[in-house]
Amino acid sequence: MSQAISDTMVLAKRNLIRIVRAPDLLTAFTIQPVMFVLLFVYVFGGAIQVPSIFDGYADFLIPGILVQNIAFGGFATALGLSADLQLGLIDRFRSLPMARSAVLAGRTLADVATNLLSLSIVTGVGLLVGFAFNAPIAHILLGLLLMLMLGYAFSWVFAYIGMISSSPESANAIGFMTIFPLTFISSAFVPVESMPAVLEAFANANPFTTAVDAMRHLWQGAPANTDVWMAFVWTIVITIVFFFISTATYRRATAK
Repeated sequence: MSQAISDTMVLAKRNLIRIVRAPDLLTAFTIQPVMFVLLFVYVFGGAIQVPSIFDGYADFLIPGILVQNIAFGGFATALGLSADLQLGLIDRFRSLPMARSAVLAGRTLADVATNLLSLSIVTGVGLLVGFAFNAPIAHILLGLLLMLMLGYAFSWVFAYIGMISSSPESANAIGFMTIFPLTFISSAFVPVESMPAVLEAFANANPFTTAVDAMRHLWQGAPANTDVWMAFVWTIVITIVFFFISTATYRRATAK
C-alpha cells in the first residue's frame, strides 16, 4: 500500500510538471473559463431572465460555469492517457517495479490540483463581474468540496475516454461531444423552465442540473430540495462506476 501511494504521488508530480513545461495546456484551466464568464455575463446576461432570488445574472451564472468547467477538468487525463498508450509509455511503466494502479491514480490526483486552480480563477473573475456569496462560510466550503469531488469523478470518466480512444484527437472529440451537450442542457446557463418541454424534462433529470442547483443553494441560498445530498451521491456513484470501468479497461489495454 505504501509503495502504491508513493508511486501515485510520483506520477501525479510528473503530470503536473508536464503541464508546467507545456504552458499551453494551462489555457483550459485559466483563459477558457475567464472567456466563458465574460461572454455569458456581458453578451448573453442582459437577455436572460433569472429568478428574483438572484441579484443579477452573475449570481445565477457562476455556479453553472464552475460545474461546467470542473466537468471538463479531466480533459488533460484523457489526452495524456491516450498519448501515453499510443506512444508506448505505458509499456515502459509496466517494466518498472511500480504499482500498476499508480498510473491512473496519479493522473486523476493531478487533476485535483488543476481543478483547484480553475475553481480559484473562475470564482475570482466572478467576484470581479458582480458575483457575491450569500451563504455562511460552512456552506461555501461544502460547495468547494462538492466541486472538487465532481472534478475527481469526471477525471475517471475522462480516464476511460482516453483509454478507449485511438488518439489524443479522438479523445478530445469524444469527450467534447459527450460532456458539452450535457452541461448546456441543464440549469447551468438558463432556467430550465425557459426550455422546450422535451429539453426541460431532460434537464430536470440531468445530474449537471442537480450539481448546479446544489451550488446555487450552498453559495446563494436558493431553494434546493434534495439537490445537495443528491449531488454528492451522483459524484460518488460516478467515481465508483468509472473507477472500476477504467481500471478494467486499463488492465485489458496493458495485457496486450
